[in-house]
Amino acid sequence: MNRKNALAAAVAAALALGTVTVAASQSTAATRAVAAAGDSTARPGAGFQAMTADARSEAIRTADRNAAATAGELGLGPAERLVAKDVLVDVDGTRHVRYDRTYDGLSVIGGDLVVHLARDGGITGSDLAHQGAIRIAGTTPKLTAADASAAAVKHAKHVRNPKAGGKDSSTLVVYAVGKTPVLAYRSTVTGAGEAGPASREAVIVDASSGAPLDRYELHQNVTGTGNGVTAGQVSIETTQSGSGYTLTDPAHGGTIIYDSYHSPQSNPKQNARTFSRTTNSWGNGTTSSRESAAVDASYGLAETWDYYKESFNRSGIRNDGRGAPAYVHVDTNLLNAFYDDDCFCMFFGDGSSQNGNTPLTTLDVASHEMSHGVTAATADLTYSGESGGLNEATSDIFGTMVEFHAGNAGDPGDYYIGEKLNMSGGYMRRMDNPSADGTSLSCWTSGAGSVDVHHSSGIGNHFFYLAAEGTGAKTIGGRSHNGTTCNNDTFSGIGKDKAAAVWYRALSAYMTSTTNYAGARTATLQAAADLYGANSQERYLVSKAWAAVSVGTALPDPGTGTPTPSPTTPPSGNALTNGSFEQGTGSWTQSDDIITNSTLQAARDGAWYAWMMGYGAAAVESLSQSNIAVPATGAPKLTFWLKVTTQESGFTAYDTLKVKVNGTTLATYSNANAGSGYVQKTVDLSPYTGQTVKLEFAGVEDAYLSTVFLVDAIAIG
Repeated sequence: MNRKNALAAAVAAALALGTVTVAASQSTAATRAVAAAGDSTARPGAGFQAMTADARSEAIRTADRNAAATAGELGLGPAERLVAKDVLVDVDGTRHVRYDRTYDGLSVIGGDLVVHLARDGGITGSDLAHQGAIRIAGTTPKLTAADASAAAVKHAKHVRNPKAGGKDSSTLVVYAVGKTPVLAYRSTVTGAGEAGPASREAVIVDASSGAPLDRYELHQNVTGTGNGVTAGQVSIETTQSGSGYTLTDPAHGGTIIYDSYHSPQSNPKQNARTFSRTTNSWGNGTTSSRESAAVDASYGLAETWDYYKESFNRSGIRNDGRGAPAYVHVDTNLLNAFYDDDCFCMFFGDGSSQNGNTPLTTLDVASHEMSHGVTAATADLTYSGESGGLNEATSDIFGTMVEFHAGNAGDPGDYYIGEKLNMSGGYMRRMDNPSADGTSLSCWTSGAGSVDVHHSSGIGNHFFYLAAEGTGAKTIGGRSHNGTTCNNDTFSGIGKDKAAAVWYRALSAYMTSTTNYAGARTATLQAAADLYGANSQERYLVSKAWAAVSVGTALPDPGTGTPTPSPTTPPSGNALTNGSFEQGTGSWTQSDDIITNSTLQAARDGAWYAWMMGYGAAAVESLSQSNIAVPATGAPKLTFWLKVTTQESGFTAYDTLKVKVNGTTLATYSNANAGSGYVQKTVDLSPYTGQTVKLEFAGVEDAYLSTVFLVDAIAIG
């Protein structure tokens, strides 16, 4: 969920001075500085200033000093603390402070947030992964850590023959990804999986019942089958040590390339050794030399560093000037490469017989993995569901941009991923036409969150290609590309550099760990407004690209003011479609992540239902369906099942759910209707006989205690 928080009285720290100032009440969307309409000049660094390591460290320390005041203004609870993670400064002095959140000393999964401040230090808005304060019954679990580990092993699904990850493999946390935070354990399970025989999986289980809450791989990985190639003859930075040289890159944060010497993934440093030689000439361009893979890795990571530095003023993965160590020749027959934030390092396997035992150290693979580190240091997109697809898409996007930036004649830029690995189909993924591989998604669907993240990433990849290049057939980097859309629209792109600037700014300043594709659309539209203007063609075309992959609709064309029509599907005689939500979000428009199959609540029928409100903070939500054909005969009526639970008391209506037709309220329910189960409700639709209408459920919650409205089995007849 990525709803914007409007602050009633914004008070924040003037970070440069460490003082607290008062700002006028403003909403997030309205107060962020944007370029003048029509200003299409790309701003350096996606609008961010370059910062020295010392300046960045001091800005983070100041943000930490002001964290308590910031938490108070955001309405967080007394047990909550904010820990500053990063600070970005715009060219106009605007600041974006990224915080992690703790509750009574426990890490909060889904508790991260970004606070936006004007030049004078006044808060102008915020983006929170979990809206409002954290409220849980207590921090004493019913299960022990050993119980949690056993439950995690039982519920693991990404590894085979799972077992607990060893001592301290289960840690008590607060899980705040859903609407209602719960005390939970985050457990590490090991087993055989995509990352090899020592793959790791995170399993989140309820600390009271052991029920699974989330599961995802801990290694973001790239797999492939085919023959890889090296970067060819390239220049690499090394360090002279006595009379010899080592593969330590002083120009890129001291990045060191190690020979893992087939150490197991579980301990890649076990046999590791540095590469060294008496001359400064490395490798022979083939796998007969262990140095050749190291050259590829060193070159790829240096090119990635340079791209982020020159494009976004970013100095390394964590923007702190430090290089991350990389290990080549990891394990045996490992057809994989991955980044691990736990050790701040990257691993590259030697491939297997499926790809001619070619190391996975090509340019786009190296830049893909290093970009996973950048994501971990910024939005930290959870590696499951739609946020996991966005995580993978981000690495594909910037891996592609690094390929263009490098300008290597032997590996020209294109929008194919892994094309140098000589896959059976010629690539691992295609950004212009993701579904061409037979498994990736080109268009968003309600089931995107349940698809493997390497395949749901196709939605983000497709969006980026269309935003950058537009529609139509092209030859790029000597390869055929064809920008087809999901809505048969045609339009031009804004160029790859502008599209990348928009994505980077959205990732750095607005996305959080739980951002989904709808949230990514909101974040990129805001980023485009920041960089090029709210009424710019760039922002308009970004919206067109999202609509083209079935995420939202296009904005009005700023050139004509005429909204761009989007295809609609007539109801075909159905009074209402997907009323029980078993097709996910199909046919419905929701303001937030309302339609769900979360086990934290129960559906009336089936597995899916609509969960509205329940924040315990001021909030507004909407769930609607348009083009509904009300029957032309008889006495038409709307029926649905409603369950209301609340923390409120008495019969005063503090929190409400209204049923509207064509904007007119026909029925209102509130916390006063709370009960123990679902109750069927009926609304008369006789005034709309024979008409085509819009049905809306509109929820409003006040700033105090929470009320949950669950809706299911909606029908009109």
